[in-house]
Amino acid sequence: MIRRPPRSTLFPYTTLFRSEIISLRFNQDHGCFSCAMETGLRIYNVEPLAEKAHLDQETVGSLSLCEMLYRTNFVAVVGGGAMPKFADNTVLIWDDVGQKFVLEFTFSSQVLAVRLRRDKLIVAMRNQIYVFNFPHNPTKIYTFDTRTNPKGLCEVSPLITSERQLLVFPGHKCGSVQLVDLSTTVPDMSTAPITIGAHQSEVACIALNQQGTLIATASGKGTLIRVFDTVKRNLLVELRRGTDPATLYCINFSADSEFLCCSSDKGTIHIFALKDTHLNKRSTFSKMGFLGTYVDSQWALANFTVAAECACICAFGSRSSVIAVCVDGTFHRYVFNSDGNCNREAFDVFLDVCDDSDF
Repeated sequence: MIRRPPRSTLFPYTTLFRSEIISLRFNQDHGCFSCAMETGLRIYNVEPLAEKAHLDQETVGSLSLCEMLYRTNFVAVVGGGAMPKFADNTVLIWDDVGQKFVLEFTFSSQVLAVRLRRDKLIVAMRNQIYVFNFPHNPTKIYTFDTRTNPKGLCEVSPLITSERQLLVFPGHKCGSVQLVDLSTTVPDMSTAPITIGAHQSEVACIALNQQGTLIATASGKGTLIRVFDTVKRNLLVELRRGTDPATLYCINFSADSEFLCCSSDKGTIHIFALKDTHLNKRSTFSKMGFLGTYVDSQWALANFTVAAECACICAFGSRSSVIAVCVDGTFHRYVFNSDGNCNREAFDVFLDVCDDSDF
């Protein structure tokens, strides 16, 4: 029987490759990434590249989503794809030490995203965000209504040591994002939502830095990325990815928040400076103010390319490197410098990497 390849959950505009990867996701410190696949689940270490865990289809079925909790034994999964063992409205927690599922959360409709902190589980639906205590006393503590959110956009600051436990998701107004500090929010108490008017059209991609002090957003047009201070809620910098519309797959901050990277269906990974913004490229006409804001935009400090229209996620590695992981099973590492030079340091097909059981 010939079956048409399904569409990727994380990358809805890209058909899948031979790997049959349905979604890709970095863990909270970007040291590992997970692959939810038609054939089960795989987890990889980034530096050095090595397979760290492998759950086959017989154990977990085909999966649409996976979320790691740093390098702990807990992994959240959601069923999907062609041969699911579990419903797509259920989040299951796998304990890799006990080699079994230990928790199950079932909802009234499809789960679109799952996010984990060391003390919280966040689940995004089409019109709601649920927050649970986790892993101890796993009870629901918050429910937030959202604007229709077909991608399940939501992010949470991962660091326990941060002053704020910031959760962000699309606000009720078109182009806005809502900010919720989970450390101060009182359950069942109605308060005016705190929002940022990020774009005139629908928000299509969201990222938070590790500390929860910065948020980056992009609209469906995908030409501009805006970075805001989450405390003052003011715009800090506007970054131009390009001139043609594009679908952004991923935005990520570096661990120190000095740089930002993004990937899109144009097949280019863009790297921007956030601390020393003078490093970013600018138009040669930028001093001619009468030409408008377009030529005054900040363009990428550096960039590199992967296969065109090959969906991928990107994040910062060690020693001024950027990692790109693609649904065709390829792994790319490039090193960049302040002059804008970007050179390939590593390339591999991660699906062919042998198992390394030392997780």
